[in-house]
Amino acid sequence: MSEQPAPADTARQQLDPAAADAVRAYAARTRATADQFAGVLEEIAANGLPSVEECTPWEELREQHLARLARQRPAVA
Repeated sequence: MSEQPAPADTARQQLDPAAADAVRAYAARTRATADQFAGVLEEIAANGLPSVEECTPWEELREQHLARLARQRPAVA
């Protein structure tokens, strides 16, 4: 995305307040996730990779994620 303002002759469609709030909430969640990820990367850069014993196997992570998606599915219409 560009930090330059949109040209003056371009009409922008305004969002209704509920949609704008939803976009702001999504931006906040995305920012929080990015901050968490950046923290993990900084930890790795400062201290190296964790030992294998400290790590969670990818299969377990996959199953947790699939279970989370299955719980969310009924909420999606």
